[in-house]
Amino acid sequence: MTQQSDPHAGAAGASQEVHGPLHGIRVLDLSRVFAAPWCMQILGDMGADIIKIERPGVGDESRQWGPPFLKDKEGNATRESAYFMSTNRNKRSVAVDLSNPQGQALIRKMAESADICIENFKVGDLARYGLDYASLAKINPRLIYCSVTGFGQDGPWASRPGYDYLFQGLGGIMSVTGERDDKPGGGPQRVGLPLVDLFTGMYSTVAILGALHHRDQTSEGQHIDMSLFATVMAVSSGHLSNYLVGGKLPGRTGNVSPNIGPYGVYPCSDGLLIIASANQSQFVALCKALGHSEWASDPRFADNGGRMAHQEVLYELFAEVLKTRTRSDWEELFMEVGVPAGPINNYQQALDHPMAKHQKTRLSLKHPLGVEAPGIASPLKFSKTPVTYRRPPPMLGQHTSEVLNEMGLDQAEIDQLVKSGAIRL
Repeated sequence: MTQQSDPHAGAAGASQEVHGPLHGIRVLDLSRVFAAPWCMQILGDMGADIIKIERPGVGDESRQWGPPFLKDKEGNATRESAYFMSTNRNKRSVAVDLSNPQGQALIRKMAESADICIENFKVGDLARYGLDYASLAKINPRLIYCSVTGFGQDGPWASRPGYDYLFQGLGGIMSVTGERDDKPGGGPQRVGLPLVDLFTGMYSTVAILGALHHRDQTSEGQHIDMSLFATVMAVSSGHLSNYLVGGKLPGRTGNVSPNIGPYGVYPCSDGLLIIASANQSQFVALCKALGHSEWASDPRFADNGGRMAHQEVLYELFAEVLKTRTRSDWEELFMEVGVPAGPINNYQQALDHPMAKHQKTRLSLKHPLGVEAPGIASPLKFSKTPVTYRRPPPMLGQHTSEVLNEMGLDQAEIDQLVKSGAIRL
């Protein structure tokens, strides 16, 4: 397969092979769906060799989560979902049946040379197969083993399954997301992205990198216990702090900040504009740009506390002026005085943004089906070891023979594993 280096690598990438910061790290990936695969894609972008173990004939559940599905050369929908492709580049797929004793032995063999193993099975499931941390650590004491579950490895709810949506509700996010109950359309809303999954993947990445540093110093691996519930509580720390300090439960405030003002969405003559004035100097500059410098010295709005107390009055004053000009007029004027402001884009508009084009946000990787697989670039920018896009999202079991050959298995041994049902080519 042709190597595809980071588009930000510059001319140096054309003359020499580019390696990411995790080049040489091998990962045994027993995960599926989103949170843990998101973590694995981040590590893969940084150069780690991700061996994704998938159930023969079925694969990662997210392969079926569509439409949309990638189309082949004839324009027909395939089994490759856009959802799966968004989290599974830079991985090699190996189809192994974990319920098969020979499949389990094969995974243990892989663990011998792995630096990292990640899994998101229910608590205790992999212990039945001898693939839990305690079992694999005996084989490879240097192994960093990350378990990602809904509620963690212990506690009253540890055995329960769960997905992102559930944790947005359980962790309180939906209680502060959406319009106020007394407004049209008021009521709790889920965030439009799998926020808890994404943050769990990010926290898992941070934890794994921390464990790698510890291993570099001590040669010891360790077990990492990551849960969606602990993550949703952590990312809600701002609202939870408000509650713990102030004693008042945070509520839904729609597009208005509960702590900063003016910080929200305002009507212009041709649509809505976000204004994010986060400090006193910006508020003074904002009032001056609106032609009402006196508002900055008005006792009601003299500080952030006053602005929050008189939020609705201030909104009406701003809205009356903002409606007289277009969004682009105001955005340009506010930019000149150092006040952050901008429109509410849809995804097409976001991709067309000058910065998205400058940063080469859109990717295109050659898929095994012979078509281009679209993707979104990593935001990680390294000056010495840039991320690389070496592999498109794999077909189910695409690399089974390749990986087994690297492990030293000959064709007769591979054929025997196929016959036993442990693997599928």
